[in-house]
This record gives sequence, structure tokens and C-alpha cells, in this order.
Amino acid sequence: MKLVTWNVNGIRACQKKGFLDFLGREKPEILCIQETKAHAEQLDEEIISPMTYDSFWTSASTRNGYSGVATYTTLPVENVEHGIGIKKFDDEGRFVITQIHDILLYNVYFPNGSAREERHDYKQEFLKKFLRHLMKQLATGQKVIVVGDYNVAHLQEDVYDPVRLSKVSGFLPEEREWFSQFLDAGFVDTFRFFHPDAKERFSWWSYREMARPANRGWRIDHICVSENLKPQLKAADIMDQVHGSDHCPVVLELEV
Repeated sequence: MKLVTWNVNGIRACQKKGFLDFLGREKPEILCIQETKAHAEQLDEEIISPMTYDSFWTSASTRNGYSGVATYTTLPVENVEHGIGIKKFDDEGRFVITQIHDILLYNVYFPNGSAREERHDYKQEFLKKFLRHLMKQLATGQKVIVVGDYNVAHLQEDVYDPVRLSKVSGFLPEEREWFSQFLDAGFVDTFRFFHPDAKERFSWWSYREMARPANRGWRIDHICVSENLKPQLKAADIMDQVHGSDHCPVVLELEV
């Protein structure tokens, strides 16, 4: 099974830049997108039900053109939820949670904490409470996959300038520590599992800094799986040759 995650930075903009061509070429069984910046009713059928895909959408109820995630799949879905039961997080359209086969798949757009102190505090609360939620799932023996734009880079190798960026939201010491706790709780960073020594492999580059040509990027888009899925992992990579957003897709192949 091929699973792809991609922050499209606006699905309507990405549609004009080849989104459907990408989907038709790669044919993942599951594609999770974040930052759709749209409500499903604003979109045409070509985006809602492309080819043989079903899709499941959520969007922010707090404001238009903000946040939003969607999961496309050709596989049977047994259950869909749109939050973790915490209103202040669920209202921002950050979750599509699907039960596919024996896997509970979390498609998540994590908060960005850079705008102001209030959003930094919101993000830190989100990280702690979401991890607490996930640990309850792990305690039941559930197979779990968490994909999306985490808005957190973990290791020094995951950013282009670790010294300068250590004071920037997304690479703050407390956020890197959270990622370590997340892995220690029972998750595997699948890219690092297959590429433990990789450097300068990024998934996001700032538009404002014209960073992509110089590869001044961050690895903040992740596919992490519970430890009990490790035997099923086959390959993982960053599709950094794919354009259409300031992020690129990330892919995992696993047996199901």
C-alpha cells in the first residue's frame, strides 16, 4: 500500500499546478492533504471524487480559507471522525481520522505557533494533549499512523540552519523535546527509519525567502507509525522533485 501526505497550501491553487496529474501518476491507495483552505462545498466534483477515490473533508468552522484537511482513498473506510474531542482544536479543521483495515489513520494539520505568543501557547497545548490522546490508542494495541504537516522539525539535520533556527517556532527546544517524547511513546519516524543518516532532505521551503532553489528547507512533514507496524514497513521517501506547493509530498509504502 502506498500512502502519501502533502500540505498543498490551498487545494484550488494546487489544482492549477498539477494536483490531479500527480494523483493520476502516483496512484497512492491513500493521499492525505493538509491546509486545503477550502470547504468541500466550494469545490468541483473533479477534486472531491477524482478517478476511483473517495474523499473525506474537514475545514475550520472559525474562519474561511483557513486550515482544513482531506483524506483520499481507494480502500474501504470503516469509520471517519473529524476531531479528538477537544473543541478548540477540532473547530480549526485539523483532523480527519479514518479506520482503514486494522489501521487508525490520523491526517493532521498541526498548528503553526509563529504568529504571536497566544498561538505559540495554543500549539504547545495541542502537542501535549494530542500525544496524550494517542497514547491511549497505543495502550489498546491499536495500529496507528499519524501523517501530516507537524510544523515541527526534530533533529539538527532536519533544518538548513539549526543554530539560527533554534529560536524559531517549529524548531524550538521544547518542540524538539516533544517530538522525542512522541517517538519514545511508541512511534517510528518512517523517513528516518529508512534514511537514518540523510541530510539536507527537506519537505518545506519558504516562498518569501525564495528558499527552494537554494534548498534552505525544513523537514516538518512526517509519516510516523506505531511500533507494531514496523514489520510492515517497506520504503519511505520525500518527493522533493514534486512542485505545486511550498511543501512537497512525503511517501510511505507498507504491507497491509
